[in-house]
Amino acid sequence: QVQLVESGGGLVQAGGSLKLSCAASGRTFSSYAMGWFRQAPGKEREFVARILWIGGITYYAESVKGRFTISRDNAKNMVYLQMNSLKPEDTAVYYCADRPMGGSDFDYWGRGTQVTVSS
Repeated sequence: QVQLVESGGGLVQAGGSLKLSCAASGRTFSSYAMGWFRQAPGKEREFVARILWIGGITYYAESVKGRFTISRDNAKNMVYLQMNSLKPEDTAVYYCADRPMGGSDFDYWGRGTQVTVSS
């Protein structure tokens, strides 16, 4: 089992920045990748970004590419999402998730942190 706790959400004006953090604990040695997802009111959850624990290879949704940066601190079991040039359409609950080694999906999820971008 892996436990994930997000933090860093809040209210920000359009064009502003926020940095989300995700603290991982538990069986983190069996983790392959960490991801950030988001869900806006009335919409389905969507992928935002992911990073591999080994090698740090990243991948982003087209909607955030060039504005968001995912990073990790292996020693601290932390994953971050730096969000710049925020837009009102970025408003959502942001979740971090863990994909285990050998798995094909993200199996462990945090409870989420709210990000609200005002116009």
